[in-house]
Amino acid sequence: MAGITLWMSIWWFTEAVHLAVTALIPFLFIPLLGIGEAKIVAQQYSDSIIFLFLGGFMIAFAIEKYDLHRRVALKILSIVGHNPKSVLFGIMLSTYLISNWISNTATTMMLFGAVLALITEMEKHISKNQQKFAAAMLLALAYSATIGGMATPVGTPPNMFFFKEYLKNFPDLHDLNFLKWAAIGYPLSFAFLLATYFVLSKYFLKEVSCKDLEKNFFQKAYQSLGKISYEQKVIFTVFGACVLLWFSREDLIFDSFTFKGWKNIFPNTKALDDGSVAIAAALLLFLIPSKLNKGEALLVWEDAKKIRYDIVLLFGSGFALAYGFEQSGLSDWLAFRLVFMKNVPTVLLIGGICVIVTIISEFASNIASIQLCIPIMISLQKEIHVHPLLLMMPATFAASLGFMLPVATAANTIVFGTNKIVIRDMLKVGLLLDVIGILIITLFTYFYLR
Repeated sequence: MAGITLWMSIWWFTEAVHLAVTALIPFLFIPLLGIGEAKIVAQQYSDSIIFLFLGGFMIAFAIEKYDLHRRVALKILSIVGHNPKSVLFGIMLSTYLISNWISNTATTMMLFGAVLALITEMEKHISKNQQKFAAAMLLALAYSATIGGMATPVGTPPNMFFFKEYLKNFPDLHDLNFLKWAAIGYPLSFAFLLATYFVLSKYFLKEVSCKDLEKNFFQKAYQSLGKISYEQKVIFTVFGACVLLWFSREDLIFDSFTFKGWKNIFPNTKALDDGSVAIAAALLLFLIPSKLNKGEALLVWEDAKKIRYDIVLLFGSGFALAYGFEQSGLSDWLAFRLVFMKNVPTVLLIGGICVIVTIISEFASNIASIQLCIPIMISLQKEIHVHPLLLMMPATFAASLGFMLPVATAANTIVFGTNKIVIRDMLKVGLLLDVIGILIITLFTYFYLR
């Protein structure tokens, strides 16, 4: 399995073949080398997150078809500023705040169309290095969505898994709840967000030349669009309902109050997920008639043909890798290296945990990474007698560090699918952010959480 991963990494790094071709390797070689069954590997290529991607892109096509994305982009630009750095920070902050409450994949899908339109609008005024500007904005979207998930227990699946496991295994400690998580999660994640802004602006925007714009330029451009059309109103309503359902699906547990999510309506609370919501919204757009195009719905199948199926394969390969890691025992092998660190100083132990979990998370899904590591953290805690939070919480935060590869997170895959990001740039910036993230998590845990 390590050999398959190394092979795929080399082909991704060098782009020896198209990324989608590399994505087919797990389907052939995981069964061929006796690691897993072809039927189960094939199922990884149709995970429910892929349907979130498909549904989200269909909504994005409808938004683009009726020019709603341009309206949203101009509105955002009129608020966040008129130069590349202020636009970058505006995207990052808004994405971060939304991702505190819903998954990074759903957040990325929600803002994807608006960010693409924003790039198109800004590129009209950028005379040099347009590609660098586009890459900065798209990576800002993906990375901020991932970082935002660290702030709250409900922000990302690894947080929820850890939260439940901690309360189950250490019921007598009474030292972790929603507010106490936020007390460490918000300062840590916001410090990381600022560091990410600094890295992206220095790496990508240093040589971007933008024409001087008058302060109310984008406000005038927005006003020139006129009144919002019937199609735009309907699509915005469907999209808004989709976002609301994403927000309210899961239970939100506060200190002494629990907001019950709509998933509790169903006998099986795991029956539906974010992908189900996205597909339901997309189906509505294929049914609601358009006034502009008589005899047609808001979306027709010709619109859906624009979906990037190579990105679907990339998604699938990420899940197939995660399955291979688990099935072969490679994840266990990597995670159990931690046992040999029980005699090292606490700060180095925390750093070592972060490094190993980050490496696993670059190739396996973040939830798979933390499901493997949390039981080991619990066992390790019993041997070295430190507070369990000092081991389990940094591991949980580190599971969200996956910035180097297109398949590390679904958010990365979505933005990489635009063909506006050079993989070497993603690798360089992603590696630097992984290192910065490990340092921030280690220092915050050791000096602040302790």
